[in-house]
Amino acid sequence: MAKNNKDIYCQEREGKKVYYGSMMKYKKELKREIRVVYKITERTFGKDGQIFLVPQVEAETYWTSLPDPPHVIERLYHEHGTSEQFHSELKTDLDLERLPSGKFDTNNLVLHFGIVAYNLLRMIGQSTTRMQHVPLRKQAERRRIRTVIQNLITLASRLVSHTRKKKLQFGKHSPWFETFKQAYFVCLAR
Repeated sequence: MAKNNKDIYCQEREGKKVYYGSMMKYKKELKREIRVVYKITERTFGKDGQIFLVPQVEAETYWTSLPDPPHVIERLYHEHGTSEQFHSELKTDLDLERLPSGKFDTNNLVLHFGIVAYNLLRMIGQSTTRMQHVPLRKQAERRRIRTVIQNLITLASRLVSHTRKKKLQFGKHSPWFETFKQAYFVCLAR
């Protein structure tokens, strides 16, 4: 059907063809037509060069009312998962799943403080993604709030008072000290 309708076609690599398109489908539960966007992927051989006897065909459908082009609808659908991750971090990592009070104004204030804390932790996490020598196994595009809290916020240190000045003193062999210092100066510059 995708080949016959002359839908948008692009070949991502040799042995793989991707067809995008949309059609209207009548839904009797809604008593109206709804737009169905589809992406059909046809593979004639795998990434390792193995040729298939019968092409592998994979179909994805997205039921939507949005008027955007099919490739945009697919991108928006996949970005929805990222949005859910941020929501999950706010609830679990900052422990804001259950609000403390039965009063709306109190809960409103707690959520506002939570959002400020969340944004600060995200800013610290994003600044560490651009750093070179972060003591993690792999480079990441973004850091979870839990990772930032565990590695940078709860970093072992001691508050020392000397000659009317207060300083943080870190362990001699702390693997996160350099990252903490760089993140501190990035936040100080903003």
